[in-house]
Amino acid sequence: MPEHTHPHRPLRLGVCGPVGTGKSSLIALLCRELAGRLQLAVVTNDIYTDEDARFLRSAGVLDPDRIRAVETGACPHTAIRDDISANLTAVEELEEEYPGLDLVLLESGGDNLTATFSPALVDAQVFVLDVAGGGDVARKGGPGIERADLLVVNKTDLAPYVGVDLPRMLADATAARGDRPVIGLSRTDRASIDALVAWVDDVRAGHASGVLVPVDPGPMARHVHAHEH
Repeated sequence: MPEHTHPHRPLRLGVCGPVGTGKSSLIALLCRELAGRLQLAVVTNDIYTDEDARFLRSAGVLDPDRIRAVETGACPHTAIRDDISANLTAVEELEEEYPGLDLVLLESGGDNLTATFSPALVDAQVFVLDVAGGGDVARKGGPGIERADLLVVNKTDLAPYVGVDLPRMLADATAARGDRPVIGLSRTDRASIDALVAWVDDVRAGHASGVLVPVDPGPMARHVHAHEH
């Protein structure tokens, strides 16, 4: 059985996407929803700080020691794709310290539309957009938008305030992804939260049964350094 789908190891779920799309908030939401029945841990990535980890610790979603920060010191995609050693070490340390873990969530540093996780680091990955980034973003595509295991269009409740045609944005996202799932998510919409939790449960079931095969959404060939280093 491939190591990635070994049922005795927790599922490693990556969450990536551009700056400001709500990755940390999505992870906090999942922790609140799942911590009552699953053993969780989180690894965050920032270039020079542990800001995302501090946000999650202050939110009280998990025991603070279950939230670890990786300071990449370089372009955020490097530590989740090109040289995953720091992240892999953090994950393996958590798995050793908490042998009953069911799920480890890994948050990428804020990058752009081309950043994706290495399949050597995560078993499945979620790519996050938000409506404030523009209704045409999903239509423009990119490896994460098109081929991540799940695309989340976040903050859907803001669509009327930022001039976005939400049904069209979701339709564009669905068209870009074929049969891969898309969820329009809002913390004010219980049905969308339930859909996200159900998806995570389905992926965990596939991992536990050994049928989940990590897929690489790459390549990184079109990576553009739109962020500041």
